[in-house]
Amino acid sequence: MTNPISHHISDLTQIFDGLFSEAYNTRLIKGEHEPIYLPENADTPYNQVVFAHGFYASALHEIAHWLVAGERRRELEDYGYWYCPDGRSAEQQYEFEKVEIKPQAIEWALSAAAGFDFNVSVDNLNGEQTCRFSFQKRVQAQVFELLEKGFNIRTEQLLKALSDFYKTPWPLTEAQFDWQCPEEFLDAV
Repeated sequence: MTNPISHHISDLTQIFDGLFSEAYNTRLIKGEHEPIYLPENADTPYNQVVFAHGFYASALHEIAHWLVAGERRRELEDYGYWYCPDGRSAEQQYEFEKVEIKPQAIEWALSAAAGFDFNVSVDNLNGEQTCRFSFQKRVQAQVFELLEKGFNIRTEQLLKALSDFYKTPWPLTEAQFDWQCPEEFLDAV
């Protein structure tokens, strides 16, 4: 029997900061409240990827957004994106999911490289419910596309570093993202 992998936020912070604090002047920061990306300013001379409450999954999710953001977006607070909070209508939720597909695909890849369980986030507990399995299927398709076409250099660096640290299979393969929609929800997908 193998020992389960322990996931300590301090390890993830050390890996992220080791790769990106000097090269991109960016650090991973444990926040007390909602996650946010803060570019450097007069008070803080480095960019901050702030994740919620010390949660490993939140850190991976916020890192994924940083990895998707281009150079200009990384100069803007929260990358300059509009965010519609929890309580979205079905139409708003669909728009939310469209922009979340790629970051969540990268989050899933990061999770696989770290040997950490991944769950899609529809982030709409108080709004109209949509089929999370349909969303997960679209995220999975994006993962497969990224595996085929390749990740950007920052993502590739972090995936490899996580795989090395956690001793997970490298390179990533489609088999690591084998997910099947529960049979009772197949019609919704």
